[in-house]
Amino acid sequence: MTLVDTPATTTGGPALTQERRLVTAIPGPRSQELMARKAQAVAAGVGHTLPISVVAAGGGVVVDADGNSLIDLGSGIAVTGVGNSAPRVVDAVAAQLNAFTHTCFTVSPYEGYVAVAEKLNELTPGDHEKRSALFNSGAEAVENAIKIARHYTKKQAVVAFDHAYHGRTNLTMGLTAKNIPYKSGFGPFAPEVYRAPLSYPFRDGGLDGREAAARAILQIEKQVGVENLAAIIIEPIQGEGGFIVPAQGFLAALVEWANANGVVFIADEVQTGFARTGAWFASEHEGIVPDVIVTAKGIAGGLPLSAVTGRAEIMDSAMAGGLGGTYAGSPLACAAALATIETYEADGLIERAKEIGSVLIGRLNALRTADPRIGDVRGRGAMVAIELVDPATGAPDAALTNAVAKFAHAQGVIVLTCGTYGNVIRFLPPLTISDELLVEGLNVVAEGLKQA
Repeated sequence: MTLVDTPATTTGGPALTQERRLVTAIPGPRSQELMARKAQAVAAGVGHTLPISVVAAGGGVVVDADGNSLIDLGSGIAVTGVGNSAPRVVDAVAAQLNAFTHTCFTVSPYEGYVAVAEKLNELTPGDHEKRSALFNSGAEAVENAIKIARHYTKKQAVVAFDHAYHGRTNLTMGLTAKNIPYKSGFGPFAPEVYRAPLSYPFRDGGLDGREAAARAILQIEKQVGVENLAAIIIEPIQGEGGFIVPAQGFLAALVEWANANGVVFIADEVQTGFARTGAWFASEHEGIVPDVIVTAKGIAGGLPLSAVTGRAEIMDSAMAGGLGGTYAGSPLACAAALATIETYEADGLIERAKEIGSVLIGRLNALRTADPRIGDVRGRGAMVAIELVDPATGAPDAALTNAVAKFAHAQGVIVLTCGTYGNVIRFLPPLTISDELLVEGLNVVAEGLKQA
């Protein structure tokens, strides 16, 4: 079967037919072969959501080795915002491959790293003087943000929030709230990490943003103490925790309090950054200016890159040699990042994220009106979720969530679940997806709810 029948209808990726196509059951025989090999070769702790063997992806589809074409509503967990194998990214990385692949920036620097830092300093919220440092993954960047905040403040305590997810390294597991699968059996974790209550409008009993912030601040002051606190770290919209959007005013009140008390405010925008929410960064929706912002995922079109960007006086406090890493800011990833940012800008993908959000919110709210098992619809831009509950009690319904996701996967639609209680389905389509594919994918999810 040819996979290049007609041009993609959207920007980015190889010219794959933009359609949902099931040639075999999922997984098909070739995908099953790979899964058997995976079981024998890959550590069991490295799981997967769909048992398929991917051979191509672009626009709004992922194609497997059996010729099935699946609608992509996950973007590799918000990574391929510009689409898989976006043309500018491919060209930039190919050119860099032909120039050089590695020198280690901390040994012999190159322009690409500096250019990415300059662009991040320009794009991130606030007009203050900034500096950036590049790393490989979101967790690595979070670790370095904490390092920098501790070095700058000469204090050690860090506060994260209920339902948070910040990574799988030792420190970031401590920051992360969810036990299974991220923390169980992996301790002890890094010390001086504390947790405060989040604003969770669906389950907060009517607390507004300022009230929820006052509750969190009181707990921080009484249980940690400002005199010990280096930083607070929060996702402006939580990712793995369930796409929880804090009530208006919650983040602003935390920033005000942090600024008044010499506490570094770190925004973890690993999942929310780079046009995903209909703004460059989710912090902009709340009008907040973080002291430090952590980015990754959508920064480089699928290549491993992350960054910490912050106020110059904070970022410059670390000694020379205190930050870096052998592969941090790889020349290939930097070339990809510059091309990715250009694509967001040139192809109007921030506006496209808003359009996708309108489709998602509209369709999902219509489903909610007809189905009381959908307790909440929330999110911004192309980062939207539904929380599934027992309609009689409001209790989280993880079994229903898993059933709907399983149905969607079998019907050729990639969806991801999340949430502390395992009862949230999240929608993170590439910003290059067509409205037709997006609506078709949502219709499959709707059918899954009916079938369940």
